Amino acid sequence: MARKSTPYLLALLGLLLAACSAGREAAPPLASRPALDAPMARIVTPAALLQCVPFARATTGLAIRGDAWTWWHAAEGRYRRGGKPTVGSVLVWTRTGRLRLGHLAVVTALLDNRTVLVDHANWLNRGRIHRNTPVVDVSPRNDWSAVRVWYTPGNTLGTRSYATRGFIYPERVAIVP
Repeated sequence: MARKSTPYLLALLGLLLAACSAGREAAPPLASRPALDAPMARIVTPAALLQCVPFARATTGLAIRGDAWTWWHAAEGRYRRGGKPTVGSVLVWTRTGRLRLGHLAVVTALLDNRTVLVDHANWLNRGRIHRNTPVVDVSPRNDWSAVRVWYTPGNTLGTRSYATRGFIYPERVAIVP
């Protein structure tokens, strides 16, 4: 067990030292490993392969239909939306040439103000579920408009930055008569 935690201690030490020298608005250094107390990221093959949309819907109970990129607008007036992650919220990726249908992930833990863990399906694979996947806010304004995602097979943070819309919270918007 001590052998597995050594890289995490080194990554944590690097983050702490970098935090001492970074300004408040500076993007955090991107660790090569998640935080010391974070569960290990893993990939699970379900009995039936899943896309991100039915996975997010089943996990959160959000009653939204359509491709992942449409969820942000579909949630308007029905669910709260915002720029800060909370456990149980859904992070919505924008539609791009690389992500033609967008993407969704469910926040399962907050590690710090710029790092969360998510569960999501069909990320760079064929319908498998990624559990405890670190996602890092790399936006210049700390608003979660750009993220990098942990690459579990390589055991490292991915090199690409992805644009996101924000978070959909599972609470319905109150309708005032």
